[in-house]
Amino acid sequence: MRLIGPDGDNHGVVDINTALQVARQVGLDLVEISPNADPPVCKVLDFGKYKYEAQKKANVAKKKQKIQEVKEIKMRPGIDVHDYQTKMKAMTKFLDAGDKVKVTLRFRGREMAHQDLGMEVLKRVQEDISAVAKVEAHPRLEGRQMTMVIAPK
Repeated sequence: MRLIGPDGDNHGVVDINTALQVARQVGLDLVEISPNADPPVCKVLDFGKYKYEAQKKANVAKKKQKIQEVKEIKMRPGIDVHDYQTKMKAMTKFLDAGDKVKVTLRFRGREMAHQDLGMEVLKRVQEDISAVAKVEAHPRLEGRQMTMVIAPK
């Protein structure tokens, strides 16, 4: 096996007994770094410290990951112009932050007879948002509400 000392110096290819003896002399552990290499690479180091550093690196990597959430915007088929613009601003803010947006259009009472109005509203949303996002789930009716999912590009 190829042995690397505690301070990073290469001891060359040695047998396992010699490597263990070197590790005992220094008072550290012998850790196999890459078992698939030919010959396998082992390093003399403090295993507790090595494990702690690896855990710390994993935690930092986990913190840097952005968890993508699904935000929901609720509308009605007869939404007014200013209300629509306000909802669109919120939607672009969510998309810029990297979140998906679920647009829900709720029908009440006789509005179910005019599902085409709801489809028009969702198509208008699709057109207005096409510069910054793509449609992930096209509009579909579920009970009394029509939903569509939009994801950032």
